[in-house]
Amino acid sequence: MRDALGEVQSVLVLGGGSDIGRSLVTRLARGRCRTVILAGRPEDEMDSVADAARSAGATTVETIHWESTDVASHEKVIGGVFDTYGDIDLVYAPAGILGSQEAFEDDPTFAARAFDINCTGLVSSCLVVAARMREQGHGAIVLMSSVAGVRARKDNYVYGATKAGLDAFGQGLGDALAEHGIRVMVVRPGFVHTKMTEGMDAAPFSTTPDKVAAAISEGLTKGSEVVWVPGILAYMFFVFRNLPRALWRKVADR
Repeated sequence: MRDALGEVQSVLVLGGGSDIGRSLVTRLARGRCRTVILAGRPEDEMDSVADAARSAGATTVETIHWESTDVASHEKVIGGVFDTYGDIDLVYAPAGILGSQEAFEDDPTFAARAFDINCTGLVSSCLVVAARMREQGHGAIVLMSSVAGVRARKDNYVYGATKAGLDAFGQGLGDALAEHGIRVMVVRPGFVHTKMTEGMDAAPFSTTPDKVAAAISEGLTKGSEVVWVPGILAYMFFVFRNLPRALWRKVADR
């Protein structure tokens, strides 16, 4: 569990090859986090993230096979982490795919798979996590939403819908777990320069994995329930989500 200074000592990352995940576990390991469990697929480049965690000071670093879409395995895989490593202070869930709206429209099965990866699989996994954290009596869950889920645009509405579903789930889960001393934080970044967005034109107020990781770390310290990265997006989307749809279409097309 968290140490006397309130710092995370153990973290499970669902989507262990994530660029933001690498930045976060490195930051945590430079503090007092010593146990880092990276969950994902063999092709997710988790070994390099594991090396970064070890170099930063983590002493127990493992990679395990976890598939977001294999919901039947989640109880065994995630439960096994808690059984093997004991209390887990933080579960960070950055797993997801971006895809393009054109590709989703050309192949509706791909669109459905995006929901399985970005939303359904994380719902299943985090419910397993929640049950285990209730048993241990503490913990924090961090879910990666997106500004795309706050109000979907026509050029990415499938991706936006997957994030909207995850965002709503995270808020409800946080309300359900609050009385058990477990915190859920929803992170809403804008455009982040990662391997997932490589080659894309950056949107205004774009950010980096290190800055997102810093915002997550600060949010955990403050007990935040929602974190926007960068913070200015909170004010912008307060306006955007209340615009009449006809006006929103014009704004979103720019």
